Amino acid sequence: MTVFVDTSAFLAVLDADDQHHRRAEATWNDLLAHQARMLCTNYVLIETFALVQHRLGVPAVRTLQEDVLPVLGVEWVGEELNRAGVSALLTSGRRQLSLVDCVSFETMRRLGVQTAFAFDRHFEEQGFEVIPA
Repeated sequence: MTVFVDTSAFLAVLDADDQHHRRAEATWNDLLAHQARMLCTNYVLIETFALVQHRLGVPAVRTLQEDVLPVLGVEWVGEELNRAGVSALLTSGRRQLSLVDCVSFETMRRLGVQTAFAFDRHFEEQGFEVIPA
């Protein structure tokens, strides 16, 4: 099973005060136990690093770098994928939908990934299965 991991999931796993932390931690451990292929984009990583550093500090960034990233596959966003994400963002005309989200959706579609580990309702709106349910 291949699962796309969103920033919202990374934050919930790392932040013990996050409202979704317990479910996120259980889902993360279940994915590891079942040796699921987990992936994200470098855009998700940039967004996650910035938010984790701002909200939780450098020690949490170190945990992300040393404990989380080694088990992830990273899809590097190039010019074509970025252009597709910008086009999707502009077409949507939605203020709450980010470029990172649009690039994530396009990446998932191109790779045939149907499942997202996320606490962002936009993944479900786009037709993806979201875990935890």
